[in-house]
Amino acid sequence: MTPDWAPNLHPLVIHFPVALLLAAVATDWFDLVAGGPAWLAPMAVTTYGGAGLGAAVAYWTGSVAADTVFIPGMAHPFIEEHGSWALAATLAIVALALVRGAIHLLRTSRPTLRWVTAIAALGVVVLVQQTAERGGRLVYEHGVGVIAAPPQSR
Repeated sequence: MTPDWAPNLHPLVIHFPVALLLAAVATDWFDLVAGGPAWLAPMAVTTYGGAGLGAAVAYWTGSVAADTVFIPGMAHPFIEEHGSWALAATLAIVALALVRGAIHLLRTSRPTLRWVTAIAALGVVVLVQQTAERGGRLVYEHGVGVIAAPPQSR
């Protein structure tokens, strides 16, 4: 299911929720500040939903990847740290998508709620950045995922 050069699905899917989250946040902020066309808010909500779904898939593939790649001994604590940040980021993205979707579906006329979620979204972006920082360090400093794990004997 993966190309020969990819040790697992995680590196293939991880960038989608990051891009979708950034697009959703940018769209939401543009709509709030510039008062965009009527289709902009539903687009942001849909993009948040895609980011939430993508984050859940990325978290799952990362959990599977941690069991299938060679992890140098010194990298084990960093794997756990990255996983903890990834779980927090995933839960935050999903929660943000649900809240933003509820605000849209309820058609609330309180702009304060939109501003609060937009500001919270910036915090979620920081969570994702910190998760990505730790994931990148696993690959580029510790070599995790560069070599497949040796087959286990039964």
